[in-house]
Amino acid sequence: MSDPHTIPSPNIWHWPRVYEAENRAQDPDGRIARVLRTIAPLQNKTIVDVGCGTGFHLPQFAVEAERVIGVEPHDPLRRDALRRVAELDTVEVLAGHAESLPLPDESVDVVHARTAYFFGVGCGPGITEAMRVLRPGGSLIVVDLDVSASPYGDWMRSDLPKYNCEAVESFFEAQGFDLERVDTRWSFPDRLTLRSVLGIEFTERTAARAARSIPGLDIDVRYRVHWRRKPRGLELA
Repeated sequence: MSDPHTIPSPNIWHWPRVYEAENRAQDPDGRIARVLRTIAPLQNKTIVDVGCGTGFHLPQFAVEAERVIGVEPHDPLRRDALRRVAELDTVEVLAGHAESLPLPDESVDVVHARTAYFFGVGCGPGITEAMRVLRPGGSLIVVDLDVSASPYGDWMRSDLPKYNCEAVESFFEAQGFDLERVDTRWSFPDRLTLRSVLGIEFTERTAARAARSIPGLDIDVRYRVHWRRKPRGLELA
């Protein structure tokens, strides 16, 4: 049973199969992956994916990384992740939270979190915990949707009128993060899948309006990639 203090992620918790289709649709051109490789190459490295869900990104990381660790607090999702990576010797999935990672000090090279809402304004404890488990020179990378960009951001702001994009970006900047914006597209195999994904991300009214505005099977979506390196400390000549 999941920790009662875990904050639910309604889309993937309640509609994991639709969320799987959403993951498959995201960024087919691999633009985010190229940015991540530039920030933190994974060859001979250990990466932990915080809030890994059903483990969608774990096999992708395993292609390059020496060791991959998924951390997920919700039992059903963690079981799905374990099944996904059962035949991958370099991947493991652990129970845990962003604020209490089940890892030793200075044991990983990259901490990755994607569209994980526990990494936003007020996530100081999660940042501190990431810095604890990172080796000197390692990177914390937070990939999130850029709500300031149309059209996807328009739909999000319609449902979340109190969301303050400037405040979020100012928070990360004050915490010492760099920022890169990445323009991507989501590409769906058919209209039914597209409409189903919109239905788990937005209210019914906004999802219907969004679907009417999309002429084909692709949606332009911009991401923010925030990253911060752990200092290596003093280097003596």
